[in-house]
Amino acid sequence: MKEKLKNISFRTRVSLLSIAMVLVPVALSVGAFFLIVNLIGRTEDYSIVSLILGHSIAQIFMIDMVTCIVAILLITVITMRRFIQQWFMEPLLELSIGMGNISEGNLEYLLENRYTAEMGILFENYEQMRLRLKESAEESLENERINRELISNISHDLKTPITSIRGYVEGIMDGVADTPEKMEKYIRTIYNKSNELNRLINELTLYTNIDQNRVPYNFRPVKVEDFFLDCLDVMRLELEGANVRAVLHNETHPETVIIADPEQLSRVISNVISNSIKYRKGKDDYIDIRIADQNDSVLVEIEDNGKGIGAKELPHIFERFYRTDASRSSSTGGSGIGLSIVKKVIEDHGGLIWATGKLGEGTCIHFVLRKYKPEHEKDHQEIPDTKRQGEKKV
Repeated sequence: MKEKLKNISFRTRVSLLSIAMVLVPVALSVGAFFLIVNLIGRTEDYSIVSLILGHSIAQIFMIDMVTCIVAILLITVITMRRFIQQWFMEPLLELSIGMGNISEGNLEYLLENRYTAEMGILFENYEQMRLRLKESAEESLENERINRELISNISHDLKTPITSIRGYVEGIMDGVADTPEKMEKYIRTIYNKSNELNRLINELTLYTNIDQNRVPYNFRPVKVEDFFLDCLDVMRLELEGANVRAVLHNETHPETVIIADPEQLSRVISNVISNSIKYRKGKDDYIDIRIADQNDSVLVEIEDNGKGIGAKELPHIFERFYRTDASRSSSTGGSGIGLSIVKKVIEDHGGLIWATGKLGEGTCIHFVLRKYKPEHEKDHQEIPDTKRQGEKKV
């Protein structure tokens, strides 16, 4: 019985309830009337019974009274049914139509919320659910697009050095490298292409780990000047090999300290400088690294005089797999994730990053990092001595 009642529609339940609202009071009233008459009859006081049953006026009164009761109940039921229709049936029907559209994948179906209290909250919850589902669907489509682009980019980036390696290996096997000089050239090229493959795989692995927050950061106080000097020292051979001059302008106090993970932040500096080297002009190339105080933070600017980036491309250079090199040349075009790694690391440090520049004139990468502030200096922090400036050349 209970299972059958569960399958009854809401409209049928309202109809049964309306009928019950009429029949139950009438039945109870008639039953109570005959019960009273029966009790009076048992007391052998027939005067009242005779008056009720034998007097025509009393009979008419009883009929009118019952009729009025039934009429009042019918009016009440009709009114209540109308209210139930407006307050419950119509909103539930609208919600049902909305849910049907969502189940069919139409996430643009908007329900107008004309209600208040609980029903208004229900419509608001529907709208929040619709917006979240729409956002999730759009994010899924975007992720699918990015995954397709990722596969395409990885396929190209892996294929280029592999093809080159295969060609040089076949040249060695076929005896093309018939002199020690050619053999050395072939082997060195194979070695360089292998390093390029290894670098690409490492970048992809790192980006995946950083993007999924699987890289543990080891934040600690880092002295600004020493850190950047170490970074330039590590990049010295690459800079000299590319004939690029790098200059560090430290306009902060020599004892300025930031909060950072040295390993990940050095990766940022390395990626930015490598990009500057990659897109150099080839004549009088230089990289200026400027560090300046900004209240509780440090502003870092890494500027080059390379090929620069167009105004339309500049806002997109930190996007995943975005390349300004339309030719996708292996000699200049990277994996397209270097600057996206830079942006993610800086943001994980609680900083901001942006880029400026002009096509043909060079590019400047700006980012801000938080200063380290010891507990005893939080209220009275020493003002940096901007007169003590240093310039270090590499």
